[in-house]
Amino acid sequence: MAAIPISKPVNIDEYIGSFPNDVQEVLEKVRMVIHKAAPDAKEKISYSMPAFEQNGIVVYFAAFKNHIGLYALPSGHEQFKEALSKYKSGKGSVQFPLNHPMPFDLITKIVKFRVQENLEKVKHK
Repeated sequence: MAAIPISKPVNIDEYIGSFPNDVQEVLEKVRMVIHKAAPDAKEKISYSMPAFEQNGIVVYFAAFKNHIGLYALPSGHEQFKEALSKYKSGKGSVQFPLNHPMPFDLITKIVKFRVQENLEKVKHK
């Protein structure tokens, strides 16, 4: 069951602020890790979720009752399929349980891959 706020957030601060303190702490760390891996990416809300954009969407993330969802589009998940295999996932999503440590190093690698992938797409246009 999603813990997405009832009203649509206008920015990531508002999105994160709508969750309990313990979840806010995890969301802020995820946000910081993404910023560090993609310092030129711009924050936005898309599909009512935090998103980072740099030459297109890099990643989305969202909080749910028992997990943090990371959405690196199908390519980001395909590239790291082995590392992500221990997590519940779909074609373009992965669920990191809130009752386990967040894999920040893996998130960093995924974000850097997606930034580079978006850059390559722009170069080839």
